[in-house]
Amino acid sequence: MSQNKVTFGLEKVHIAFFDEEAATQPAWETPIPIPGAVRFSPEPQGEESTFYADNGPYFTYTSNNGYTAELEMANIPDDILAEMLGWEIDANGMLVETTDGTPKEFALLGQILGDKKNRRFVYYRCKASRPNKEHSTRAESVEPATETLNIRILPIEVNGKNIVRGVLELNDTNQSVYDAFFNSVTLPSTAGGGA
Repeated sequence: MSQNKVTFGLEKVHIAFFDEEAATQPAWETPIPIPGAVRFSPEPQGEESTFYADNGPYFTYTSNNGYTAELEMANIPDDILAEMLGWEIDANGMLVETTDGTPKEFALLGQILGDKKNRRFVYYRCKASRPNKEHSTRAESVEPATETLNIRILPIEVNGKNIVRGVLELNDTNQSVYDAFFNSVTLPSTAGGGA
């Protein structure tokens, strides 16, 4: 259970591309830090179905279909965009947007600040579409242009369970996992039975 009364701020955004050569269990490459996090806004996807009996709601089922999200960054490096969206970087170093590029799935990691403890998160199966970027003329004050990725976050099967995300807050027993959180994608522990 979180010890925070409030959370705020976004930092330490990392991308870990899906390792397509992993044999059975899902695996990811080493997370790559992307500085300049501005905003991350996941919106839950799914529907609630209600079955009526005895003249009222009798059973309700809610499906979890992941999230749609926007990730706003100060700037997304060209090499990250190229791998993420299936684009190319030519011999001159020019980022080339191709129409037949195949987007690559990735895990999205980051940290949210809290009034007592920071919370680290990972969304396991993300796929991005082309970023939005607005360019405008320089005026009396300089306002940096940001890039916004539209991301679809889907469930992924790990150890027989469909999972979407994990959130970790430092406690008395998880110091080593918390400290190494951005070194690799942390999967849920199969030990213990916490809810």
